[in-house]
Amino acid sequence: MEKKSKHCRGNKLEIGLLVLCGLLILSSCKPKTSEQTTSKQEFTTPLGKVYTLSTPSDKLMQQYEEAKVAYEEEPGNADLLIWYGRRKAYLGQYQEAIEIYTEGIRKFPEDERIYRHRGHRYISIREFDKAIEDLTKASELIAGKPNEIEPDGMPNAQNIPVSTLHGNIWYHLGLAYYLKQDFPKAYEAYFKCRESSSNDDNLVSSTHWLYMIQRRLGNKALADSLLLPITPELKIIENMSYHKLCLFYKGLLSEEELIPKEESSSASDAVAYGLANWNVCEGKEKEGIERLGNILKGETWNSFGYIAAESDMLDKLKDVTITVENKQ
Repeated sequence: MEKKSKHCRGNKLEIGLLVLCGLLILSSCKPKTSEQTTSKQEFTTPLGKVYTLSTPSDKLMQQYEEAKVAYEEEPGNADLLIWYGRRKAYLGQYQEAIEIYTEGIRKFPEDERIYRHRGHRYISIREFDKAIEDLTKASELIAGKPNEIEPDGMPNAQNIPVSTLHGNIWYHLGLAYYLKQDFPKAYEAYFKCRESSSNDDNLVSSTHWLYMIQRRLGNKALADSLLLPITPELKIIENMSYHKLCLFYKGLLSEEELIPKEESSSASDAVAYGLANWNVCEGKEKEGIERLGNILKGETWNSFGYIAAESDMLDKLKDVTITVENKQ
């Protein structure tokens, strides 16, 4: 086992000051708003930034209404309840979706799918402990059961589902642990996610997080070894960003190829976060913190990259608070 790299933690006081500066800038940014203004249509992040949900498209509203009617006509059908909750979540109304899943768990307490979806949405609203509880329960319920493809609610361009029930349970459990900075448990869950993989999309998505976790733990050699199955020839349908990141980690893509200059402002949160994390672990703390701050200036507060950046900022702020207190 290698010694923990000092670069992934950096100088706590210096990093903390950078974080504080970034938070001051964020606090001065006014969030975009939409026509919806009720309290249920707002979300306040742990860093205090308030977002107002955008107005859903006509298509999303129609799909939601159809799912709601279908469930109300057959309330004893677990499949219809899950789709009712999923369609509610696609409107950005995560708390209401959680309430639907909670009703489902009362009706179908042994259905692992409902715990999986409620756990996912607990992540969306930053209730990580509750997410871990639900996703752990789901992982227990799938023990000994065959895996199955999970139908897409928002299909990819080829309309080919690439994720499985087991894979999604382990993926989101790993994410919840990662967001709590519990990297050993996150690694264990993501490794099980990769083992459940049935295609290249799942391989690159799980490997991305596995690599980042081991870099955070200071184990560069192990992190690099996890990239062995990653090649440019993989057949990727959906997770192009994760594939590009893994190729970048492996040295097969340059930073400019990962995020071309003309696309730097529109880079996905996943790519921006992966690069920020890599910057910090390579000793480029200032650049990494700046990238985290840029993610948090955006509007995609519900993306995993945004939530991870937020979690890291809060953790680094906690570090500097402890450091300052110890100096007093």
